[in-house]
Amino acid sequence: MTNTLQAPSVAQGAPAPRAAGGPGRTKNLLTRTRPWLLLAPALAVLAVLLLWPLVRVFLFSLQDYGLREIVSGEPNWIGLANFGEIFTSPELYTVVLPNTVGFAVLAVAGTVALGTAVAVLMAALGPFWRTVVGSAIMIAWAMPAVTGTYVWVWIFDADRGIFNETLQALGLQDEPVNWFTNRYTFYAIVLLNVIHHGFPFVAITILAGLLGVPKEMLEAAEMDGAGAWRRFWRIIVPNLKQVFAVVIILSTIWDFKVFAQVYLMPGGAGSNREALNLGVWSYVESFGQNRYGFGSAIAVLLTLVLLAITVVYVRTMLKEDEL
Repeated sequence: MTNTLQAPSVAQGAPAPRAAGGPGRTKNLLTRTRPWLLLAPALAVLAVLLLWPLVRVFLFSLQDYGLREIVSGEPNWIGLANFGEIFTSPELYTVVLPNTVGFAVLAVAGTVALGTAVAVLMAALGPFWRTVVGSAIMIAWAMPAVTGTYVWVWIFDADRGIFNETLQALGLQDEPVNWFTNRYTFYAIVLLNVIHHGFPFVAITILAGLLGVPKEMLEAAEMDGAGAWRRFWRIIVPNLKQVFAVVIILSTIWDFKVFAQVYLMPGGAGSNREALNLGVWSYVESFGQNRYGFGSAIAVLLTLVLLAITVVYVRTMLKEDEL
């Protein structure tokens, strides 16, 4: 007797298998593309307002673009010659980079240190005085950079500045000093300006983290004999590691591209070449010397530096979300 193999029959009423590309696949495709469809209007606006200007600046950086090219409308492509001129310029290494990087390091350190100190002070206050102090320091944060800069210019003015008048009244100097002609005193004033304007953001951000640190840990450490300094470094800093990373990276981005606080100072608009940083150098070369291609190349380099710092910031934020 021979056995015969028969294919199983499909039971009546059983659902037939879906064909490829059916409604299920269309639904999955719609689910995957829906976020991008919702973001499309905002991305289109960003592309028009940000991406296209960046592309134009990059194209200008590849040209010898000046008044003649503006009038004629004919581009003069020179490739990477502008970038070559930047990297072979002694001014980049002796003035611009030291001013930009050195100032950013000092400004970030000063802003974070002062902001952290104010945050610790506010955390020790009661709700009422914490609100009063927070409101007071936010005035500095709300003040426009232009207004704040002119206030500091008035304070250190060579003729009528209260700083010079105070030093003369105390007998510490015989005649007024122009603090804006020296490279180091110039950037010391800019440093005071930037720290004064930036520390409230750091203080409020760190205060929010401080209020989230468990009080039980601090009380247990105090009972074990740990002083305030040790409690800060052993408990508070490890718990606020991500918060400190965020404020440091954001402060670095802001302080690298500082412009108004330098440009509006006496001599900061290009008359004192020792006061140039990357942002002001780009502006002066573009609109002061009518070398728009060269100025655009400087702007491209500054943008690349800021993009690199921004990537670090985004990765830090993503790590914080994973915790």
